[in-house]
Amino acid sequence: MAALRALRWRRRLPGLGPRRLRGTAAESPEERPQFPGASAAFAERLEFIQPQVLAGIPVYRVMDRQGHVLRPSEDPQLPKEQVLKLYRTMTLLNTMDRILYESQRQGRISFYMTNYGEEGTHVGSAAALDAADLVFGQYREAGVLLYRGYPLELFMAQCYGNARDPGKGRQMPVHYGCPERHFVTISSPLATQIPQAVGAAYAIKRADASRAVVCYFGEGAASEGDAHAGFNFAATLECPIVFFCRNNGYAISTPTAEQYRGDGIAARGPGYGLLSIRVDGNDVFAVYNATREARRRAVAENQPFLIEAMTYRIGHHSTSDDSSAYRSVDEVNYWDKQDHPISRLRLYLERRSWWDERQERDWRKSSRKMVLEAFEQAEREPKPPPRLLFSDVYREMPPRLRRQREELERHLESYGEHYPLQQFQK
Repeated sequence: MAALRALRWRRRLPGLGPRRLRGTAAESPEERPQFPGASAAFAERLEFIQPQVLAGIPVYRVMDRQGHVLRPSEDPQLPKEQVLKLYRTMTLLNTMDRILYESQRQGRISFYMTNYGEEGTHVGSAAALDAADLVFGQYREAGVLLYRGYPLELFMAQCYGNARDPGKGRQMPVHYGCPERHFVTISSPLATQIPQAVGAAYAIKRADASRAVVCYFGEGAASEGDAHAGFNFAATLECPIVFFCRNNGYAISTPTAEQYRGDGIAARGPGYGLLSIRVDGNDVFAVYNATREARRRAVAENQPFLIEAMTYRIGHHSTSDDSSAYRSVDEVNYWDKQDHPISRLRLYLERRSWWDERQERDWRKSSRKMVLEAFEQAEREPKPPPRLLFSDVYREMPPRLRRQREELERHLESYGEHYPLQQFQK
């Protein structure tokens, strides 16, 4: 597709590349620089490279805000059932977010992070991957797991930390993981997943496994040193990885204008040797097309790609944040009412006569019922037994941990009436 030629775009900076510079005479091969660290020509004029050497990387899109496909050749021509799955996954995620957010506000769970406004980045990219592709998330990619069929009951179990939680209640909420669906468990420290994902991609390359790794992160995490290390290792080791940056405008309370002075995150890619593209993250088809092509080429050519999906975080950063302290209600309302990924896809569906108001009403009702049933079930489940505090760290439990476990057991035998042990599994 024509627009996806942008994936082959490489930024040309003054002083790099084969073109002649001002003030540089024709050079014989012997007179050209022989430095091993760059491919460049000599220059006789003192000139610093300007940070804004281009007008800006364009934002690739397929649909406008009213759901019109702008160029038929860019329409991925997904079948009706798949487009409906995209829409239902996005709206189901939105419903789950609302119920779990309110649950935290009522004191039922300790913490939550919503995905409002970023649903298109999750679902569009997930749909473009193979089921066996390995996913490293940051903490706002629940839609990827939902698209891959992760049950609502396990989302709820993890947030409640109950006995059905695969993580056995040891992680704070929204730190999901699922080996069966090739989704690596979320960890709290920012950007640590980036070099880890590159290591996994290098192992996949060495195994010749015909799989890709997809690593999600926000533009704030791109300021971490781990991002630099990951980008550089991926390029020099030629790893089959797709770096997927959700640029949602804010790193908690820090707006992008205070995070960096360059042209976003995609502009950094060519400096590391990454094929890069910027897409409209609120356009699920643009996200799908870019991810599908990047994934295909990453596997076929063993090289890394960087996708910067421009979107907007409509919700607070987390339940520990009050975004009204640093942005206006009018700003949030614009993105919620005028440029929302769910609204855009719904308009597309309605134009194709694949969706109508009755279906919308019925689906909203049934999806809310599904979420509430899973929610109520999670509340009824007991907490994991206290003895699990000591397991799963070592293959064989060392003596010091056995002593600590025995000490806890004696303490609970003596003072158990002071603890809500009835809430824990025996």
